[in-house]
Amino acid sequence: MAEATEERGFSRVADPAPLGLAAFALTTFLLSGHNASFMPDGIWVGAAIFYGGVIQLLAGMWEFRNRNVFGATAFSTYGGFWLSLGIFVFLISSNTTLNSVNGVFKDPAQLNNALAWFVIGFAIFNTYMVIWASRVNLATFAVFLTLEVTEILLAIGFLLIAHGRTDFWLHAGGWAGIVTAAVAWYASAAGVVNGMGSKPVIPVGKAFWGE
Repeated sequence: MAEATEERGFSRVADPAPLGLAAFALTTFLLSGHNASFMPDGIWVGAAIFYGGVIQLLAGMWEFRNRNVFGATAFSTYGGFWLSLGIFVFLISSNTTLNSVNGVFKDPAQLNNALAWFVIGFAIFNTYMVIWASRVNLATFAVFLTLEVTEILLAIGFLLIAHGRTDFWLHAGGWAGIVTAAVAWYASAAGVVNGMGSKPVIPVGKAFWGE
């Protein structure tokens, strides 16, 4: 495949997946620490825009360059996720026009309801990505599986909070996010060291099915 690509005038770049996974892991860790209530709020916003957002988007573009449709779709989408969420939170906390239009997001119930549907939308995307991740390797599948659990718990949590219920499920989603970050960091570390030589050092497991 690499030879055919080069014959058509293209050359492959270094694997951007470890970088994209590292950006995803750190940003997920910071936000999840806040959702789990052991980390202060705010620090994750800058990371969401620049590291989880811009860096993952770049990783996605490089995956397009490598003709990796799965990696390109995953990193570009979650780069957009972090950019969207980070900028949204920044705007509603900055007394901007968005924050004052009809007072929509001054109502905590409306804000939490909006966040719930935002997460639900990405959970739908993540559902089929979990299935396709099983064609990559076990580590990648584990990242998307734990992320799926995290997104479902967060969506439930935000919906319940919007209706005046307990924040237990939001905290549970935070702890699930910590697990997701740990798995993503593992996959990133494996990608870095395995890409430094001809033989794999850290196992990532085999694909469940596919070619």
